[in-house]
Amino acid sequence: MKDSTEWIETLNKITGLAQTGLYYSKDVYDKERYDQIISYVCTLIDLKEIDTQDFIADVLQDVGYATPKIDVRAVVFKDNKLLLAKETQDGLWSIPGGWADIGYSAAENAEKEVLEETGLEVKATRLLALTDRRKHPHPAMFLHVYKAFFWCELIGGELKPSIETSEVGFFGRNELPPISTARVTETQIHQFFELLQELPESTYFD
Repeated sequence: MKDSTEWIETLNKITGLAQTGLYYSKDVYDKERYDQIISYVCTLIDLKEIDTQDFIADVLQDVGYATPKIDVRAVVFKDNKLLLAKETQDGLWSIPGGWADIGYSAAENAEKEVLEETGLEVKATRLLALTDRRKHPHPAMFLHVYKAFFWCELIGGELKPSIETSEVGFFGRNELPPISTARVTETQIHQFFELLQELPESTYFD
């Protein structure tokens, strides 16, 4: 697992350099070389017998200067139980959230994701953590991602699933369903439950 993660991270770095070079270079021959480097990265992925579909869709379609993507997540409690949504994509459960959309602040994105995925209205009141996905036990992926976790207060709405979620509900610490570790780890979830006693004075960051 560690070998696979380091290998993917290295290819991500190479691809990022090539993408940035394509964005800034004015020389047609340099552009050809950067394109060739990216094609070699695709070949290395293929030789490792990994499907390149996600790499092409998630990484190569992101043009311009290469930067990490931002994933926002909302921590919502009711009666000491945590709001979770079952993802249609993998059939596992996560706290609501997803990629940040342009035109919204990070907090607004978190609030919007909760409404879209669960039907509930919330207000983001505290940034709990800003983490680097690579530094936590998430499955390896062809992206460098920062994850922003917001503490949110429940203010209204009606609990219901969506196109992205097949089930939604509140769960106690000892009744957690199978967790989508690609989105949030069980360790992080247990840390959220500990915050029910007292919110930290400062934001955690890697």
